Amino acid sequence: MADRFFPNVMPDFVPESATEIQEEAEPALPASQDSLMKLLSMPYPSLSERFKRAALDLKETIVVQTWGMSGQRVQDSTLYSGSLGAAFLLFKAYLFTKNKNDLALCSQIVKACHSASFNSRDVTFLCGRAGVCALGALAAKHARDDQLVNYYLAQFREIKLPRNLPDELLYGRAGFLWVCFLINKHIGGGTIPSTYMGEVVNEIIKSGRALAKRGSCPLMFEWYGERYWGAAHGMAGIMHVLMDMDLKLDEVEDVKGTLRYMINNRLPSGNYLVSEEDRKRDDLVHWCHGAPGVALTLVKAAKVFGSDEFLKAAADAAEVVWNRGLLKRVGICHGISGNAYVFLSLYQLTGNVEYLYRAKAFACFLLNRAHKLISEGEMHGGDNPYSLFEGIGGMAYLLLDMIDPSQAKFPAYDL
Repeated sequence: MADRFFPNVMPDFVPESATEIQEEAEPALPASQDSLMKLLSMPYPSLSERFKRAALDLKETIVVQTWGMSGQRVQDSTLYSGSLGAAFLLFKAYLFTKNKNDLALCSQIVKACHSASFNSRDVTFLCGRAGVCALGALAAKHARDDQLVNYYLAQFREIKLPRNLPDELLYGRAGFLWVCFLINKHIGGGTIPSTYMGEVVNEIIKSGRALAKRGSCPLMFEWYGERYWGAAHGMAGIMHVLMDMDLKLDEVEDVKGTLRYMINNRLPSGNYLVSEEDRKRDDLVHWCHGAPGVALTLVKAAKVFGSDEFLKAAADAAEVVWNRGLLKRVGICHGISGNAYVFLSLYQLTGNVEYLYRAKAFACFLLNRAHKLISEGEMHGGDNPYSLFEGIGGMAYLLLDMIDPSQAKFPAYDL
């Protein structure tokens, strides 16, 4: 189990210095414990500038490797592991810098992804054509190109949901619903009719109740024959999306009951099950499987339902992430970058600066050591090393979010 994460030897809390610590010139990514401690105690405005410089440098590297080196051809059009992730990172950078070159390049990559995904049957934001259309519409809105906004929205409306579509986030109905909510929030309320979204919600609820009939959990879902719990393929991700929808009272109670079932049946360590079928496995502390993804959903539940019960469970899960979440991977889905968002979400909800410190600690660990650890083979750079959800694209995204942690949102999950 321990071979999946680095021991977290960082102090539980380090107060910020009132003034900038004078440092001798040192490498851009120093590896000593002393240099990490200096980062942790640095006044946040100065540290924020470090995060920004590192993020924008990484962004340039990612664009060169995924777009320039490919001859501007798209082999993987998804946001999760492909070129759309680079476009999403460029869009994120544009929101911070207002650099119109980033927005223009984002739009160019989206256009190429649009062509490459034309015959795709996948329908979600992370892994499907819906993500291409939605990001295209968002970028066009910021470019003030109403004609292009309408074009991408028209393309989105052409997407058909297969009858055998699963319910989960990466490839299923929940992932499609998330795109609908994104479009309505950023393009305009009612752009995607609530009646249409309601039909998809009904299918999810119907499916969840049917599978749960013989159990004590109100809603249960399966993906390829396994009843997963996590954010990517299981209950946590589906509940996360349902909480954004207009639900009937009995459906709200089903969501609450499903979350309570997960809390009451968590592992003795405080971590969460991978699936109903495997009640002993306790080695995954990822967004996709384990405490991090569930914690984000519990934070949302605490906010939506005003419940201390869910907040306490989220805080308990965050302890697992602090102790075992310094993973030997860099990415968003199953790496340090994604795990940092657990602390950011709790900081935003509670205002507790200790959660901000913990997010900062994970980000500083990456800033200080990631490149060296990856080059030495001590940290996995991802099967797609420049991608948003597996590689250093996720690190760049997190560092951008650390510029203003009060506004940070887990990409393609929180809005």
